[in-house]
Amino acid sequence: MIRIQQLTLQAQHTEQELERQIRRELRLAPGEPVSWEIRKRSLDARKKPKLLYCYTIDVSVSEKREQRIVSHADGRQIVPVTEQPYCFPPAGTHKLENPPVIIGTGPAGLFCGLLLARHGYRPLLLEQGADVDRRCRDVETFWKSGRLDPRSNVQFGEGGAGTFSDGKLNTLVKDKDGRNREVLRLFVEAGADPSVLYDSRPHIGTDRLVKIVKNIRKQIESYGGTVRFGARVTDVTIKDNNITGVIINGAEHLPCQAAVLAIGHSARDTFRMLYEHDLEMEAKEFAVGFRVEHRQEAINLSQYGTAQPGALGAAPYKVTAKASDGRGVYSFCMCPGGYVVNASSEEGRLAVNGMSYSGRQGDNANSAIIVSVKKTDFPSEHPLAGIAFQRQLEEAAWQAGKGKIPLQRLGDFQDVFARRTKEDVRQKQTGECSISCKSTEFSVLRSPKRENHPSPCIKGAYVYADLTEILPKKITAAFLEGMEQFSHKIKGFADPGTLVSAVESRTSSPVRILRGETMQSSVHGLYPCGEGAGYAGGITSAAMDGMRIAEAIRRHYMPFTEEKERKWKP
Repeated sequence: MIRIQQLTLQAQHTEQELERQIRRELRLAPGEPVSWEIRKRSLDARKKPKLLYCYTIDVSVSEKREQRIVSHADGRQIVPVTEQPYCFPPAGTHKLENPPVIIGTGPAGLFCGLLLARHGYRPLLLEQGADVDRRCRDVETFWKSGRLDPRSNVQFGEGGAGTFSDGKLNTLVKDKDGRNREVLRLFVEAGADPSVLYDSRPHIGTDRLVKIVKNIRKQIESYGGTVRFGARVTDVTIKDNNITGVIINGAEHLPCQAAVLAIGHSARDTFRMLYEHDLEMEAKEFAVGFRVEHRQEAINLSQYGTAQPGALGAAPYKVTAKASDGRGVYSFCMCPGGYVVNASSEEGRLAVNGMSYSGRQGDNANSAIIVSVKKTDFPSEHPLAGIAFQRQLEEAAWQAGKGKIPLQRLGDFQDVFARRTKEDVRQKQTGECSISCKSTEFSVLRSPKRENHPSPCIKGAYVYADLTEILPKKITAAFLEGMEQFSHKIKGFADPGTLVSAVESRTSSPVRILRGETMQSSVHGLYPCGEGAGYAGGITSAAMDGMRIAEAIRRHYMPFTEEKERKWKP
């Protein structure tokens, strides 16, 4: 196989034009047979509004022709390649008395379950939330009425927290074993658009991800696995430092010798339960901040040089900065043409997230602008101190909005925070407090909306409020520094009309459950897995870690049934 690298074409081109360019690069004669596949595609917008697609193309020709093409490449970006497909390892020799249990049906749990089911292990997946159809109804009810179901919401239920997101599938994880491409291939097999295999910023969209998650579950069941909803693991049983079973809903005991902890980053009660069993874990640093909204047309103009990019779709962005105190400030989970959503999972606490549908046709672009936090920011050195820190922020957000998403325009945010900071300095100098913190002097200003200001695109009730005391002052100051730096990269990013909502606190797990070379925790047979256990960050990396755990179980245990190669059809 031959790989053509750095093949460029105008962004608005046809498939026929792409094939003609491939033939031209390889110097093929007219009519000479050739088959090709896009391996990677990225957009080059450095000379906007002139936009180019840059391709990596894999081409198959006869062996004799391939040798001639490579020998005459003359230093051009044409190289021979050998495909290294993903390979599931051989089975171990130990017998399982009971099927492996997988706790959680986010991407880590689903992909772990899918691989084990395909190879005869009959896994049992336990999910405390609802199936994806009922979950969608529960979430819509919450956004409309404010009635929260603590077990079925944006965080919990089939598909995990990633189901209500943009469905981004890009990852920075180094992958020499082919897991990344296998994850994408399995998503396509379950119904994703084939473009996710080669786009540099692959995404699915919440509306399509719902169907794909359901298809993956059906695959697991078709291969002999079982998925149970409303099955909350409230405890585990351990004997001689070996897992012997799990307790479901405080009553049912389920024996097992292997249990996968694919619990997600918001399973706070499960973290507590595992800590009480002396499982080795540690607090993990993460990042917190706010969601910001801009008009999508303004982002398009900045990124592409045109407000209406046509078939290219809504433009994304990625920005990073460093605050004066050394903290990192960066965009996270950027949702072109998307919505800010109420992503709460606990009563009296409020968290936000972002999501997009597959068409990305919302009026606004939104992303989390988050600031790195350190363990010294946590209230103690306890392994679960990061959870306590998150809860403090979410309680402050809930109070600020009285249960609704608190929202403020950036100009007002900057003004109120500056005056609060000035008053803090004056108090330290004089020892007096002439203005109460509850004074109207520090109330939200509600600047009038101007024509070029975005209107909120939010799922869930919201209210204008003062956000300046939700985060610690050092983190708030870093956020504002970052916003100013980003305005030099994207015009209007720190415009006074920019919408800010609180609080983005669930960026990654605040806990890492330690595991060894065999992927097991300090309790034998318990396999920490995915984002919740502290080993992933996003849909693809979580799915890849689920595959890694399936491989570890495979290397140790024999399957229950004879393996058969079957092609599943949705």
